[in-house]
Amino acid sequence: MSLLRYARYDSAEGQPVLARVVGVDANGIPGKDAALIPQAGDLYGVVTDSGDRVPLSSVRLLPPVSPSKVIGIGSNYRAHAAEMGRAIPPVPKMFVMPSSAVVGPEGAIRKPPGSERVDHEAELAVVIGKRTSCVSATDALAHVLGYTCCNDVTARDFQRSDKVFGRAKGFDTFCPIGPWVTVGLDPTDLRVQGWVDGELRQDGRTSDLIFDIPTLVSFVSHVMTLLPGDIISTGTPSGVGPLKAGQVVVVGVEGIGQLRNSVVDRDAAPA
Repeated sequence: MSLLRYARYDSAEGQPVLARVVGVDANGIPGKDAALIPQAGDLYGVVTDSGDRVPLSSVRLLPPVSPSKVIGIGSNYRAHAAEMGRAIPPVPKMFVMPSSAVVGPEGAIRKPPGSERVDHEAELAVVIGKRTSCVSATDALAHVLGYTCCNDVTARDFQRSDKVFGRAKGFDTFCPIGPWVTVGLDPTDLRVQGWVDGELRQDGRTSDLIFDIPTLVSFVSHVMTLLPGDIISTGTPSGVGPLKAGQVVVVGVEGIGQLRNSVVDRDAAPA
């Protein structure tokens, strides 16, 4: 199956437009002729081309989906668990992030006052394609629409002081996703990277996951019903580190593309 990529962009009227992405290479990196073709239909059903090409460089991309919730998975790379001094978990360590944490490509990550360490976490994210409850691991991938990049931003000091993830990962703008959803991708051995100001900080492969994608989808679906557009962010490789205002962080996943976000202090940024 050839790869298809779908994005959403902000129209001149301020309405989100679903579009198919063309003119990118095998890793999702745009070429000079990269463009968006508006789509008619439902991303979770049938879509067809319905308009003229729009240059990718001429629009503002939105988050590619609007999840009702984002499920994060902690300590799911062997190297990262070792980096953080954690034992290999016996079951996936899941937590829930609010939809209000989601921000799209080029959106600002707003560091909250009071936190002295906010970290980047480059991740592969699963996009759910249909209502999913109590699915088996064998059938789980049939419920997946595709994959996107995620930066599971974390106020590390709050995580350590609170001993739980809710505040540390729940701030507005702490869940950048994008730039688009890639459909038809095999997630078993993808390179996941993270850069800060052009410096490579994270470089891992999904083959190092402790719990693979089918296991995660099945596990989460036995806890809560997943809805179309919901996200499961699958964990981060080793190399997580702090972000400062003024920096630019990029998450890249093989076959998907690159998600770029700036970092600002929340009090200095517009709401």
